[in-house]
Amino acid sequence: MMRTLKNLEMHELIGLSCEVVESTNPLQVGIAGNVVDETKNTIVIESENGYKMIQKKGAVFRFRIGDGYRDVFGDRIAYRPHERTKKVMWRRRKW
Repeated sequence: MMRTLKNLEMHELIGLSCEVVESTNPLQVGIAGNVVDETKNTIVIESENGYKMIQKKGAVFRFRIGDGYRDVFGDRIAYRPHERTKKVMWRRRKW
């Protein structure tokens, strides 16, 4: 399945352009760059000022694919990358 803005939550995020648009830590808002690593609870962004580790919970990330972008609540992607596909698909069926 190809990664699109619509199915972004189910895919690997590493390599995508990302910006923190909201965070419980106001110093993290505005951090932008490419996602270089991801764990269950964090996303690591390579910015102009080095690598920045951002907590997923309580943050909103803006991911860009092509000319479009999508804002994603970190709480919705707070899973291990390889487990996220199963959990997101399960949640969609329940909605």
